[in-house]
Amino acid sequence: MNKKFIVCGVMLAAVFATNSLSAQEQAAEKSNLGVYRVTATKVNDLVHTKLDVSFDYAKRYLYGKAWITLKPHFYTTDSLTLDAQGMDIKTVALVGVKGNTPLKYTYNDNKLYINLNKKYTNTEKYTVYIAYTAKPDELKVKGSAAITDAKGLYFINPDGSDKNKPTQIWTQGETESSSAWFPTIDKPDQKTTQEISMTVKSKYTTLSNGKLVSQKPNTDGTRTDTWKMDLPHSPYLFMMAVGEFKVTKDSYKGKEVSYYLEPKYAPYAKQIFGKTPDMIQFYSNLLGVDYPWNKYSQVVGRDYVSGAMENTTATLHGEHVQKTDRELLDGNEEGTIAHELFHQWFGDYVTAESWSNLTMNESFATFGEVIWHGHDAGQDAEDKSRYEKLQSYLGSTKNGESPVLARFHYNDKEDMFDNISYAKGSIILYALKNQMGDAAFYKSLNRYLTTNAFKNGETHQLRLAMEEVTGKDWSPYFNQWYYNGGHPILSIDYGYENGKATIKVKQTQDASVQTFTLPVKVDIYAGGQKIRKEILINSREQSFSFDVSTKPDLIDFDADKIVVGETNDNKTAENYYFQYKNAPSYANRIEALQFIMQSKANSGQQVLLAGLKDKSADLRALSIDGLNLEDAQIKAAALPILLQLAKSDKDTEVRSAAISKLAETGDQTYKALMSESLKDRSYKVIAAGLGGLARLAPQEGSAALSALDADTKDHIAGSVATLYISDPRDEHQAFYENVMATGDRNKIFATIGQYFQYLRANTNPVVTEKGIKNINNAIERLKLQAYLNKQLAGAYTATVQAKQKQAAAATGTAKDNLNKQADLFKKGAADLGKE
Repeated sequence: MNKKFIVCGVMLAAVFATNSLSAQEQAAEKSNLGVYRVTATKVNDLVHTKLDVSFDYAKRYLYGKAWITLKPHFYTTDSLTLDAQGMDIKTVALVGVKGNTPLKYTYNDNKLYINLNKKYTNTEKYTVYIAYTAKPDELKVKGSAAITDAKGLYFINPDGSDKNKPTQIWTQGETESSSAWFPTIDKPDQKTTQEISMTVKSKYTTLSNGKLVSQKPNTDGTRTDTWKMDLPHSPYLFMMAVGEFKVTKDSYKGKEVSYYLEPKYAPYAKQIFGKTPDMIQFYSNLLGVDYPWNKYSQVVGRDYVSGAMENTTATLHGEHVQKTDRELLDGNEEGTIAHELFHQWFGDYVTAESWSNLTMNESFATFGEVIWHGHDAGQDAEDKSRYEKLQSYLGSTKNGESPVLARFHYNDKEDMFDNISYAKGSIILYALKNQMGDAAFYKSLNRYLTTNAFKNGETHQLRLAMEEVTGKDWSPYFNQWYYNGGHPILSIDYGYENGKATIKVKQTQDASVQTFTLPVKVDIYAGGQKIRKEILINSREQSFSFDVSTKPDLIDFDADKIVVGETNDNKTAENYYFQYKNAPSYANRIEALQFIMQSKANSGQQVLLAGLKDKSADLRALSIDGLNLEDAQIKAAALPILLQLAKSDKDTEVRSAAISKLAETGDQTYKALMSESLKDRSYKVIAAGLGGLARLAPQEGSAALSALDADTKDHIAGSVATLYISDPRDEHQAFYENVMATGDRNKIFATIGQYFQYLRANTNPVVTEKGIKNINNAIERLKLQAYLNKQLAGAYTATVQAKQKQAAAATGTAKDNLNKQADLFKKGAADLGKE
């Protein structure tokens, strides 16, 4: 699963005033951490699951028949317990040669307890038949930050009342929600083959796991499609999708590769998903395990509750992946596509034995993203992806503290879907690859996959596979990174005296965090040469010295950038300037550019000028942002380059950054560029041009905004929302209200912070009351409480204080309005607390 939206809550901290967790909340967070989360005990094993389902769109029900074949795992048993959430159970019977025999059962707490007709041994299979009705919309369940809902089966616009949204049905099984639409043993350590027959209206297309083996037209205008999966996989990976999809077909070694999209987006299917066959080939070759399933499909569902889900042979994506060719100019979701595909090996072919071992699924899939970028776009792209994962992880920590990767103590299984299991785990794998060597690393992954094929795996099995391949004991590495938490924070001092370069390293992470053992490569640049040294850090404070003929221009600590932690050193500005030009890994370049921007020293501006031609688009954009155009010499050198970038850079982020930078000059000669930018196909470039025109000629900017077509306004909603903050007139409420009522998650995240700032700036209590309601409705509609409620609570509280302070200094109607607004924001905060 790709948890695309988890980080968005962090980003919104920049626009919301947030409060820290209360003592009561912190106590609740820790309340269950003493509970050891054991792997689910296997009393019975799933063998085969056959389903026959139809749908009641008006009631949002699924009518199901299930034939579940099982056998005792080891011990003899005469009972069976199935997960069956929120169902009406009609019939439970044992399937026999001469017919079905009713079985006694009880159903409570979403569990179906069945008394079998006799004691079965583990050499005997039996099949239970269950007729049931699933009622997902009546199920009382709670989602999480990663997966915002957990009712398993979703009816999207079932009555067709929303003319801007298709009617669809789709499922979401992870973590244990498949049992909301069919009875099963809903644990990841179960594996079963499957057959699903879906009866749907004839106009709809269906998708499920495995192969479509039959389509049978019915006399009532429906059709029954049967999908069959001959290889075993876990119940949470079962899926169904129903809708008016247009299918675009591709292939890999004769196997069908297909893309299910809404008809509007079908012409762009190959632009969105077209690299998939190459990805399959790359991963197959690298792992030495050819793609193990009989097909691979990708479908896009509306109002999806997470980023994407790696259902076996049939990945479900959220609608953010579905884009026109014009939208694709401003970026694609290639990382998500790669992530979900890598799961077909790590997660589906071999599945994490328990949610405690989620790293065996998600760390690997995130690692898969990183290496795909390198294969497709070169080492710099791979290093960029890896750097971003590290920063994402570090940004969610404090004082070097973080949970354990292989985590057997947690409050809720949903808590496992975090920056530890994803980002940190992926870079721990990358660092291990660096230490082990690529050949041994991928041979070890092959051994893990082939040994545990169609079964379950845990971190110890990965370690044993690596030890078998390399002949080396990897327990120290796993003990440090998988079974202990946190990361090192290294304070590094460099010196040079009497022909010796010195490095002093202190581990300054919190005392409660382990002391790390870190093999590190160091590159010393001196006298026009680069000298590589290898050191071992294994205590809280160490010193290293090396004979060097002249004072180094740079000591590049952790030259391969594999330390999973933070480094703080005493490099000089000159060191950073040298670093950008002569030690040009992605991490070194961005670190140098960031230092220059933070230091604001004019001496570094020449490096930023060089950065305007960096091979990485995001570093070109970063360099643009850092330029000091108040320096006449820098301005004279930069403006021609900025103008060229604004007009012709291949990356729309760079072009938009250059346009915005030129607008900052206030030079009216750039008005023509701003106006011309409004004719561009890129929405990012249009947004930058609009912002620039609003800065250079506000009246023309307002006129230009009014002249834009509805499609363009819709795509640059974040920029429009930002413009309206500085002009908080009452009539602009309609724009925000429309976004809150119709926007998807991406659009809500792009505008909700600005909307809140608009509400703070506006002085009309009527607008305030309506605005708070609009925001709350959007959060409820998209189930975004886990992301946004804490940020909003803090923002509301801060705004109450600000309005009260303003009211104290005001008189008359203005005073009354400010007090009314303060009360409304106070009520908004109280309402959030009721969630």
